[in-house]
Amino acid sequence: YGIALQNCLTSRRYLVRGDGSAAHEGIFDLETGAFLRESTHQGWRHDTSWARGLSWAIYGFSTAYSFTRDPRFLQTARHCADYYILNSPAHGVCPNDWLEPNPARPYEASAAAITSSGLQDLAKLVGDPLRARYYRDYALRIMDSLSEPEFLASGDSEWEGVLKQAAYHERLGLGVDESAMFGDYFFLESAAKLLNLI
Repeated sequence: YGIALQNCLTSRRYLVRGDGSAAHEGIFDLETGAFLRESTHQGWRHDTSWARGLSWAIYGFSTAYSFTRDPRFLQTARHCADYYILNSPAHGVCPNDWLEPNPARPYEASAAAITSSGLQDLAKLVGDPLRARYYRDYALRIMDSLSEPEFLASGDSEWEGVLKQAAYHERLGLGVDESAMFGDYFFLESAAKLLNLI
């Protein structure tokens, strides 16, 4: 428990920025433990916000709060969720990185699926009925969009997954504009939450 708690506190301190965006990774001195710099392997630049990383932050800090009841984690989950919502297109499906100019592909469906599931968890935790509805409604908006033919592979018998327009590693060109198992998983998890199955 202590190691997990410290990891969350460290991630919150060094990877989540004041505007609610998140760095993909942090580089620390292996001997002193001092934070050296932000980094990324999948975002556009080290100082931008890779969408799936932010989605993991929304989901992860909501989960951390559910176990610890540490208000810092709830605050961080909300801050990240608000950044996602304010910076995403109206339909809720985010790009791979919000600040990348003229991206080759406009959407990262797996990040949106993770966010939808995380927002539903967050809605149950915030304690404010209006804010809870705001997060739940946005989660539903994402799922409505992901259920459209542009993102859902249901009409394509040759497609080997559930969601289209996901990416495993866009920078390296790996699994780009395909399905990703984590995207499919969290899409189904989010659907199950909406149906009150879990």
